Amino acid sequence: MYALVDCNNFFVSCERVFRPELEGKAVVVLSNNDGCVVSRSNEAKALGIRMCTPFYQVKHLADQGLMYACSSNYALYGDLSSRVMSLLADAVPKIEIYSIDEAFLHLDGIPPEHVPQLCHDLVVKVRKWVGVPVSVGVAPTKTLAKIASHFAKKHKGYKGVCMMDTEAKRLKALELTTIDDVWGIGRKLAPKMLERNVRTALDFVMRPREWVASNFNINAVRTWEELQGHVCHEEEKDERRKSICTSRSFADMIDDETELVLRISDFAAMCARKLREEGSAASDVTVFMYTNRFRDDLKQYFPSVTIRLEVAASSTQEIVGAALKAFRAIYRPEYKYKKAGVIVGNITAADAIQASIFDFDEELRMKQDKLSKVMDAMDCMGSSQGNLLRLATQRPGHYAEGIRSDFRSRLYTTSLDDIIEVR
Repeated sequence: MYALVDCNNFFVSCERVFRPELEGKAVVVLSNNDGCVVSRSNEAKALGIRMCTPFYQVKHLADQGLMYACSSNYALYGDLSSRVMSLLADAVPKIEIYSIDEAFLHLDGIPPEHVPQLCHDLVVKVRKWVGVPVSVGVAPTKTLAKIASHFAKKHKGYKGVCMMDTEAKRLKALELTTIDDVWGIGRKLAPKMLERNVRTALDFVMRPREWVASNFNINAVRTWEELQGHVCHEEEKDERRKSICTSRSFADMIDDETELVLRISDFAAMCARKLREEGSAASDVTVFMYTNRFRDDLKQYFPSVTIRLEVAASSTQEIVGAALKAFRAIYRPEYKYKKAGVIVGNITAADAIQASIFDFDEELRMKQDKLSKVMDAMDCMGSSQGNLLRLATQRPGHYAEGIRSDFRSRLYTTSLDDIIEVR
């Protein structure tokens, strides 16, 4: 059996942990630069606010006091997510973290009669210890557990836990689940299902396996098997990413070369740090920049260029150096840039780097790797001040500075400067 633990309206719930006055109110969390709605409270959903709605379209609700808007605060959300996952990991033999707000619990070895109480205890414990409400769906497969968690979230009668442990419950849940709500179907596949008169999950499982295989791809067949109660989604393998991208849309358009150098250096340094965190190194460094495509009155320019390193690297110095070389190859002062980013690709394991016979800088490269590790350690120690130790081409302070965030809450759990005050 699997249990899917899903944090309810996670970003909004994180905001409410330290701002209890938002409980029961319509609350939305916005994307970078306060652009679009990326999380909604149930009250905001009741107002008809949809995901990815541009903020300017609903800003009048905030101005009228009918809705509260929060700028994204990913440092806070990531820290609270880690706390939730830590509690879950202590309760079961095995856990798979699926996303920042979801995790699959493996219940093998736990007596079936103990599972309901275990799940109810987790709902209470996470709410009490972290402050975030969660819903739990229990079923024989991951796809069915996803469906069960939706019922646990939508219907208060379940008190946060929906057990899909009988055939009757499985069939009833499939009958009540529209096909586009099934994990693995998605927006692209759902219209094709509807064309073939498959409107619910039950309609889907009632079709023969041969029909599914002839009309759709292998992933649809696996989903069909999972809905039948047969496990097809084994544990996700921790495969190395093929590329890492760090990019930002700017609050205001930028044409100043010095400012763009600072931004590109920051993005490249973040990519380098992610590589080191994953024990990886990259051979390709790509820089891209976009002008504002919504400004027809301005000249448009969307350049990108890739620099190939002779030896795969993860040090901040090498990645930033390559990124700045790429930037200078494409920068044109006559354009105003709205977005820029750095992509590192052709990634390999750091302990499996293929050296070049013409590499005469191995000693220098080792020194740069050591210095990068020191920078990482200083970054952790001084997280409230930002990148204390940095290259001269980087900006002081947090990487997120320069992004519009007019409604950002404090870093309650990661910065002593923002710690909660009790009066």
